[in-house]
Amino acid sequence: MNGASTLSIGSSLRQRALTAFILGPLVLAAVLWLPTPGFALFLGLVTLGAAWEWAPLAGLERRYDRIGYLAFIGILLLCLWLLPGLRLWVMGVAAVWWILQALHLARLREVPPKAGVQVSDLGSGVLVLAAPWAALVALHQIDPQGPVLVLFLMALVWTADSLAYFVGRRFGRIKLAPRISPGKTREGVYGALVGAVLWGLLYGWIRSIGLSGTLLAALLCVLTVLVSVVGDLYESLLKRGRGLKDSSHLLPGHGGLLDRVDSLTAAAPVFVLGLAVIGDPP
Repeated sequence: MNGASTLSIGSSLRQRALTAFILGPLVLAAVLWLPTPGFALFLGLVTLGAAWEWAPLAGLERRYDRIGYLAFIGILLLCLWLLPGLRLWVMGVAAVWWILQALHLARLREVPPKAGVQVSDLGSGVLVLAAPWAALVALHQIDPQGPVLVLFLMALVWTADSLAYFVGRRFGRIKLAPRISPGKTREGVYGALVGAVLWGLLYGWIRSIGLSGTLLAALLCVLTVLVSVVGDLYESLLKRGRGLKDSSHLLPGHGGLLDRVDSLTAAAPVFVLGLAVIGDPP
């Protein structure tokens, strides 16, 4: 590695750290201090920002078309707020859809370039954007531990992302999906899964849910992290099809909002549904 490359990597890491240092307290404050309606509004604004970035990935380039897509997503979120019974259905459909995407990505050998509006990508954006909003809002409103569970989920996903990055850079040899995201390695995923198991054990210890409950929590964390990898790869697939490196340049060192939350979009519905299945919290 030459000096220029080392400087570039160091500069990128500094940018990432600075952005995280600024955004971290903002997210923490929103989760812990806002009541659920305020948190839903905050998260809705983040979701609309992600929708603005998703629109061109699906082929909507004109400003008014992108605004129309934002309006549609906004109306959908409002409906999910007013009709909370629909949230479970949206999360369930999203979880099944992510499993299908995992099977599709495993078989994918080439990434064909895309041009024009892709209706299927517009439709998938509805699930990718609305389902995690519904999941995080449902999780946040659990009294009294909801906000802490939201932070636990975020920490789980972001710790897994970080472990995958650093373990992959240090020990990575086998590419995970070279056609989609050449930087990701299987060793990085293994590192993320080890972190997921530790988070699951921590969850069981804090919640005092016994050995069987702790093992189920660890299994759920592993499944959540695996699905989060699929979410990351799926967004990379869309960007590669459009010849893009990042969804935008909004967040220095991180790219766009989608680049920061792509793993969470897939993980949130699975985690919340998994908690309901294992019965903790009730």
